[in-house]
Amino acid sequence: MVWIHNVSKLFRLYRRPADRVLEALPFYPKRHHVDFWALRDINLTVERGEILGIVGPNGSGKSTLLQIVSGILRPTTGRVVAEGRIAALLELGAGFNPEFTGRENVIMSGEIMGLSRREIEGALPRVEAFADLGDFMGRPVKEYSTGMYVRLAFATAIHAEPEILVVDEALAVGDAIFASRCVRKFEELKQRGVTILFVSHDLGLVKRLAHRAVLLVEGRVQAEGSPSEVVNRYVGMVLARQQAEGEEESKEGLRGSYRHGDGTSKIERVELLDECLRPTRTVTCGEVVTVRVRALFRRDSGQPVVGVLVRNRQGMDVYGTNTRLEGRHLGVFRKGDRLQIEFRFECRLAQQEYTLTVATQHWDGSSQDWLDDVLSFRVVDQKGGTGVVNFETDIRWWRVAR
Repeated sequence: MVWIHNVSKLFRLYRRPADRVLEALPFYPKRHHVDFWALRDINLTVERGEILGIVGPNGSGKSTLLQIVSGILRPTTGRVVAEGRIAALLELGAGFNPEFTGRENVIMSGEIMGLSRREIEGALPRVEAFADLGDFMGRPVKEYSTGMYVRLAFATAIHAEPEILVVDEALAVGDAIFASRCVRKFEELKQRGVTILFVSHDLGLVKRLAHRAVLLVEGRVQAEGSPSEVVNRYVGMVLARQQAEGEEESKEGLRGSYRHGDGTSKIERVELLDECLRPTRTVTCGEVVTVRVRALFRRDSGQPVVGVLVRNRQGMDVYGTNTRLEGRHLGVFRKGDRLQIEFRFECRLAQQEYTLTVATQHWDGSSQDWLDDVLSFRVVDQKGGTGVVNFETDIRWWRVAR
């Protein structure tokens, strides 16, 4: 089990390295740092065989908590008691020597975790099979891609026969095949009664794997309980914050990651609406959604084109269309005219985060106003499929006679 009692963590933030030296000098009594409490009064108990999912916005202290549980950081106040061998997968490739081969790093990591040479040699074939790196197991890890680092680190951690596994966003990097393999391994560890603490922004994964969940906000526990209740609380908090940001955007104007165009028209408003035509940032897979765009024409325009584009979190274009492709001719707009248009479709995207790009264009494809990633949203799905799309599938089967 893991027992976390009144744990707080203070970091001293300095504007420049020289301030640390000045503060240490006796004739410079002025304080040169700012106190930042990453964690405040955390009390948690994780029983043997329990899986605890930790969710929360960036900067809420999730990774700091896992580092304290793993023994990498010491708490400023409070203490942590962990009964059993801990395997941690935190920072990418942490503990790996870049000059060593993948195989040598597995052996070194096993020895650090207290495994005997016989245990390491017995686990090595399973690690290699799970990581599936082929000949790269014999190459220095400095030659590895980010995904290859994750494969090796995760395979090493879970095959060390840990009694406590601590994982920080292990599935955020890597392809869908490896992510699915990791989920199956989590299920196996769950059946074996391994205690697991994991941080994930994949809320569906938290619901699927965790027995209990915790919501951290600004270093404090804001909610604790069943995964569904905690995730719903978190989603509600995110939606409220996004609504406030949307109201602020309406005052300041739309902002995207990149905006370009000749200015013939200007996009004034972009909304993602649910089936009841209410603004939303969370969509259930299979739900009919509407993208509503409003534009003001600053110059006359004949046959303008409006388009939408959906990208996943890796920046890959997963769906895009426009009025010209759909055979809709919008006619002529004069200076000062406004256009409001809606794209309505059944959202069959797989569960993850996406961004929406919108554009007004001339008939030849040149941009009037193009807004990259103007709006972000999340697709949730109870089924938990992999990939980028989630087709509605009809399965038929029958027994074949010999």
